[in-house]
This record gives sequence, C-alpha cells and structure tokens, in this order.
Amino acid sequence: MNDQKREKIALLLNVLIVVFAVAGTILMLFFRSNDPTLQSKGVANLKYFTVLSNEACGIVAVVCLVLRLRGKRQPMLAKLTAAAAVGLTFFTIAAFLGPMYGMLKMYRGANFFFHLVLPLTAMAEFVLTNDAEAHVIPFGWTFFSMIPVLAYGAAYLTNILVNGVGVWPDSNDFYGFVNWGLPVGIGIFAVLLLVTWGIACALRAAHKKVHQSRI
Repeated sequence: MNDQKREKIALLLNVLIVVFAVAGTILMLFFRSNDPTLQSKGVANLKYFTVLSNEACGIVAVVCLVLRLRGKRQPMLAKLTAAAAVGLTFFTIAAFLGPMYGMLKMYRGANFFFHLVLPLTAMAEFVLTNDAEAHVIPFGWTFFSMIPVLAYGAAYLTNILVNGVGVWPDSNDFYGFVNWGLPVGIGIFAVLLLVTWGIACALRAAHKKVHQSRI
C-alpha cells in the first residue's frame, strides 16, 4: 500500500471516529439502554473512564481532521494517548467484562460505539497515520499514554477516601475496585496503567512496522 492510499484510508478513519463519537454520545444522552454498563442517566455517564476516553478521542479526532484539511502536522502524541486510552477500554471489555456479563450486553446501545467500533477505528487510524516530519514515534511517548489512567485513578480513589464508598446504586466505587479493600483497588489501577502502557507500545511497534519503508 503506497503512502497516498494509506493516508486516504487514515483520513476516512479519522472522519469515522468523529461520527462514532457523536453517535455514541447521542445514544448515551438521550437513549438509556438496558445494559449493565451505563446505569447512569445523561451527563452522569461522564464519570466512567469508558465514556471519558471515547469523548477525548473524539475531540482529538476533530482537531486532527481540521489539521489534515489545513495541511498541518498531526499531533501524534495526542493521537497515541487517545488510542491507548480507548484501547484499554476495548481490551478490558473483550477480555474481562464481556466474558463475565455477556458480550451482547457489553456492545449494546452507546457501548457498541464506545466499547467496540470507536476504539478499533482509533487504533487502526493511529497505525496508518504518518507524520511527514516524524516517521518514528519516540519510545518515551508511550509513558505519556498512562497519564489519563493515572489521573482518573487518582481522582477515583481520592473521591472514595474523602466521601466514602457509599451504598449502591449511589456508590462512589461504581467499578467495584475496592470491594476487596483499598490496597487491592490501588493494585488494580496499577495493572491498568501497565496494560495501557503495553497497548501504547504495541501501537508504536505497529506504526513503525507499517511505515518502516520510509524510515
């Protein structure tokens, strides 16, 4: 596949990310589904990392689309961070929550976009996108991919420490991370950090392989 064709596909995927983010947001805000993953109503769903990561990815895609149309460089660090964040959502659902609760429930309504098609599209778009002046993604950038998870984990656990766990369905531990105690909750977030970093490393390696003929 030549560079021109690759970039056309990347542009199409960039547009699709924006479309999927908008579609998922509309479904989330106005059509509450019966699946167990979006129990809150409307904007209250913004407490979930799944939703936040997808919304952030959509915003990055809009910025990238504008820059593409103006012939400007792509913000590859932001793209890597966003793709790794939604990649964490995809792999968590596919490997753990899906088998536990049922795949169909995990991909219903807004979650069809947030759990499946947007993450896959974002990861593919990152791999195909080539920055005209930086063919190699620096390895150090993979560590920046952990910042969103680190920030979310810090806010999540701080809220529990300050306000307590609470009682379901108004629990502050809506992911159940501290069901076995705070140390286990911290450990879970540490694992999620490592998984996110691993996803970023895999995306970097895939990007390098796709574009290695130009390095």
